Amino acid sequence: MSRSASSPPRSIPDRLDNPMLGTLRSWEFLLLLVALAVFLFNSFATPYFLTPWSLSDSTFNFTERGIIALAMAMVIISGEIDLSVAGILALASTAMGAAAQAGAGVPVLIVVGLGVGMLCGAFNGLLVAGLKLPSIVATIGTMSLFRGVSYIVLGDQAFTGYPSEFGFFGQGYVWWVISFELVLFLVMAGVFYVLLHRTSFGRSVFAIGNNAMAARFSGIRVQRVKFLLFILTGVMAGLAAILLTSRLGSTRPSIAFAWELEVVTIVVLGGISILGGSGSILGVVMAGFVMGMLTFGLGLLNVPGIVMSIITGAMLIIVIAMPILIGRIRNRLARS
Repeated sequence: MSRSASSPPRSIPDRLDNPMLGTLRSWEFLLLLVALAVFLFNSFATPYFLTPWSLSDSTFNFTERGIIALAMAMVIISGEIDLSVAGILALASTAMGAAAQAGAGVPVLIVVGLGVGMLCGAFNGLLVAGLKLPSIVATIGTMSLFRGVSYIVLGDQAFTGYPSEFGFFGQGYVWWVISFELVLFLVMAGVFYVLLHRTSFGRSVFAIGNNAMAARFSGIRVQRVKFLLFILTGVMAGLAAILLTSRLGSTRPSIAFAWELEVVTIVVLGGISILGGSGSILGVVMAGFVMGMLTFGLGLLNVPGIVMSIITGAMLIIVIAMPILIGRIRNRLARS
């Protein structure tokens, strides 16, 4: 049937929304509003928050976790998860403590921390990518394994006596109130942004998370990519161990206890789909700042730690459930 001469041809636009509307509807814009709300709440709730040194101290509440979250984001985008990151941190810190007791200098301590993290990550990668065990099961096992080794080595004791120069990594400032940890976190965020969003490796991670079988038929070496992701997560956990151990000046087997939940909360709050295949590093960075300001503000208000844990758990449930609920509402509206 021929088209009527009087009816104009229909066209399908390349983009449904203009860039401004897309930005306003993005998860990152929502996080920006949440960050502003948390900032204003803390500013009015306590007079001690809105000072340069207090704002600087608030960054210590998330930089170490945020560095791990950057790598965890890529693991979750690929459709996997690593719940052993806090155990890796504890074992790396224990190894550094043992090296410090033997008289090792700062360069050796850095190599030990990163090396132990890399080995632990490789072990996780072997279990998941090599033996093809479910990552949640494998890393729950290694979570207990790594921290258990720390308890065996230390018991109820602690390693101290780190070199004085080692304290700069967790306590030093680059300029005025700008800490070394914050600068390192922002630098690593830039590196991971390029790696995930501007390289073929990052595109492979997204492809695997969306459909691992299709990615395999497209020529992507799925198991190799996953193995490298777990190594990367282990190295970042080792780097966080260097920073946290330097900041505390000691090592105990309970160091970074239950950080797995907080790291996953930062990642999911940052817009990374827990099912894999979508998300951005920018969202993870913004979520880190939100979590840091929130927990620091609650600490200034003398909120107990158990209440903070409840808030963290509730936030994790909400940010996981929210996209599902929004999707169901959209489907019902579309049908009606």
